[in-house]
Amino acid sequence: MTKEKYDLVVLGGGIAGYSAAIRASQLGKSVALVEKDKVGGTCLHRGCIPTKSFLKSAEVYQYIQHADQYGLSVEGASVNFQSVLERKSRIVETMYNGVQHLVKQNKIDLFQGTGRLLGASIFTPQSGTVSVEYDDGESELLPNDYVLIATGSKPIELPMLPFDHRVILSSDDMMQLSTLPKRMAIVGGGVIGLEFASLLNSFGVEVTIIEAGERILINEPASVSRQLKQHLSKEGIHILENTAVTEEAVTITEHDVTFELDDTLTVDKVLVAVGRQALTDDLGLNNTKVALSNKKTIQTDAFMQTADQHIYAAGDVIGQLQLAHVGAKEGVIAVEHMFNENPLAIDYNLMPRCVYTRPEVASLGMTVDVAKKQGYTTHVVKAPFKANGKALIASQQDPDGFAELVFDKETQTFLGAALIGPNVTELINELSLLSFMDGSALELGSATHAHPSISELLMELGLKAENQSIHI
Repeated sequence: MTKEKYDLVVLGGGIAGYSAAIRASQLGKSVALVEKDKVGGTCLHRGCIPTKSFLKSAEVYQYIQHADQYGLSVEGASVNFQSVLERKSRIVETMYNGVQHLVKQNKIDLFQGTGRLLGASIFTPQSGTVSVEYDDGESELLPNDYVLIATGSKPIELPMLPFDHRVILSSDDMMQLSTLPKRMAIVGGGVIGLEFASLLNSFGVEVTIIEAGERILINEPASVSRQLKQHLSKEGIHILENTAVTEEAVTITEHDVTFELDDTLTVDKVLVAVGRQALTDDLGLNNTKVALSNKKTIQTDAFMQTADQHIYAAGDVIGQLQLAHVGAKEGVIAVEHMFNENPLAIDYNLMPRCVYTRPEVASLGMTVDVAKKQGYTTHVVKAPFKANGKALIASQQDPDGFAELVFDKETQTFLGAALIGPNVTELINELSLLSFMDGSALELGSATHAHPSISELLMELGLKAENQSIHI
């Protein structure tokens, strides 16, 4: 039932939106959550969760394919893509039910419609009343004290490769595939493109990555980019860097796409994965003081507050790190700030960044170059995962990759990390805590780590920075 006035109305039911709504409810506030589709958003239904389900199936298949390297004989293994899809759907549905339960448990009023912000009027002197429009044409108003905009983002389309959802696909379309193509091109060598490349390759698809920039994973250290490219290429993925796609170079038919690049490349389908754009159109922002950047992202301060002080924004819509855990953190900070809980301002250096390819990539904080630009004298310690017993046990061959930690040379305070190798998307959380606690190399090295474990490598690196390491 609609209340006379809500303490908070949240636009968007993705992880940023529902996390904020739950936190506000915990603070005893009345909350309305407006979502036109399903709560959970892109991460749950079309992104993080389903893609990681695919990647796990691909990993298991790769283990079976290389079972002989573990002393086992397995014959006749094949990919049953329909079963892979069914497993993905079961996982998503389980988590969707969980999110719905959380919304209900926290007494959050859910409105399934399209929300827009209204301007001030004789009835409401403050802008930000939310109008919810339903599919049947009906609508209702949600007066409020505060609004949080968490409407997310959508895949960016290229003019020469417009989405037709059959041959030219977005990452959303990849969730709807019923069969695997034989040959696929992926335009974009960022996180989304590389994860799909890794899983498709594992399932036997011929994959070509086309990246316009000088290298894949342009936002990570060059050493990580080189290592990942080397491994993916060894697995049979063709990677073209410094290769821009022009309209003249593309021929699209009903059944395939041909690229005239250095060589002629014909594929069954193309995934365009060149980034995501914030969903800020048609929100009624013109009725408020909310300011947009030139990329149409909402401008906020470090507490997610916009130029209209009672309107906040969080998640992909503000254009910072477009990661689910970052959006959730932003949403919680926004709520705690608006209701005077004195949260710490967002610090994007503390946010882990992960790529779930094979091998995995994870990073945190500053690279060496960034640290030097900020005036630090750095101390860098690095070691390969092949020096770690548990990594050797887990890997099919000698494990690819390394862990590189950056410390302040004067204080040995932890500044950042870049990891590529087995289980690094889990290891990065230990370094996230170290960074949050403003920890040092000695503190990392002095904490006893179980043996054998992959995380022992981090302990050894902390000790190495103090010239005390035993095994590296």
